[in-house]
Amino acid sequence: MNTQSITTLLNSIIIPASNRTLGSEKAVSNVTIDSDGIHLGLTFPYPVAHLIEELQQRIDQAITAEFGDTPLFVQVQLAIGKHKVQPGVQTIAGVKNIIAVASGKGGVGKSTTSANLAVALSRMGARVGVLDADIYGPSQPTMLGVAGQEPRQHAGQMIPVMAAGEIQVMSVGFLVDTDQAVIWRGPMVSQALQQLLFQSQWDDVDYLIIDLPPGTGDIQLTLAQKIPVTGAVVVTTPQDVALIDARKAVNMFQKVNIPIFGVLENMSVHICSQCGHTESIFGQDGGKELAATLGVPLLGQLPLTLTVREAMDNGTACILAQQQPEIANLYEQAAWKLVQALADQGKDYSQRFPKIVVE
Repeated sequence: MNTQSITTLLNSIIIPASNRTLGSEKAVSNVTIDSDGIHLGLTFPYPVAHLIEELQQRIDQAITAEFGDTPLFVQVQLAIGKHKVQPGVQTIAGVKNIIAVASGKGGVGKSTTSANLAVALSRMGARVGVLDADIYGPSQPTMLGVAGQEPRQHAGQMIPVMAAGEIQVMSVGFLVDTDQAVIWRGPMVSQALQQLLFQSQWDDVDYLIIDLPPGTGDIQLTLAQKIPVTGAVVVTTPQDVALIDARKAVNMFQKVNIPIFGVLENMSVHICSQCGHTESIFGQDGGKELAATLGVPLLGQLPLTLTVREAMDNGTACILAQQQPEIANLYEQAAWKLVQALADQGKDYSQRFPKIVVE
């Protein structure tokens, strides 16, 4: 037994819930052997807290089968880096990757998806932020249980409100009277979005989820031209009307060269709270077929349930895992597919080169 033979063995171990290995991800960062046993250092480009227990079991079984019963110490760390964005846009201090959650149509559960993806990523061990870009109808403060709070000011910038799970939240809903209509023209809306994003003190965020309003208007155009977006998630219901608009959102991202990490089909089936009967009231597999057409992952097919709706209205998105572990697990699986797709994107090396100024 030596470090090389152990490394070779480890490289063949499959990471749970994926078709990847420790070797393909170059996750084995350190192997040492001493009188106490084998010490392993593993480094991942995405959060894996939800997989640690099963992964350690696989490693232990492989080591025991090959070298006998040997004390094993595993240390896991994350190295989530910045990935490529559109050229010519300003980077944001304290934010590594921005994920836009979009839909061409309203009412498909995009905000619900954004909140629950953020919670899932946090539970997986990532540092997460949420920017509520739906200026006219901000809902993230309510869903994440921080409605009525206000961001503190520091050095001329706003400090995002901290929700459960240490999720950093910024929304125009913190700054305006939520009972009053926001009557702003497009340029004001675009300026508000940029102020919320660039004038906030984000604290080492691995993934910033941007909850976009429906459509392909001013906010989306500002996103494409001014904001360094790593990629997008498209949310749709299975029905034909929603899919027509979802394709428009897809087309928009393709035109501005923002990659699509996957499609999430929401309200896939209705689950009766009384008897558990399921019914596809919005049609079947529309999101699945859209993902296949695009050649991107289907992140998940989420049901329409009373429990999820109540959790969003009551601001208890962060405790949905205790209330509905099966549904929370679906969001976790979607988040897991998402971070894998993001990790496959090219790295951002722009900060390694000095700025050249011609005078």
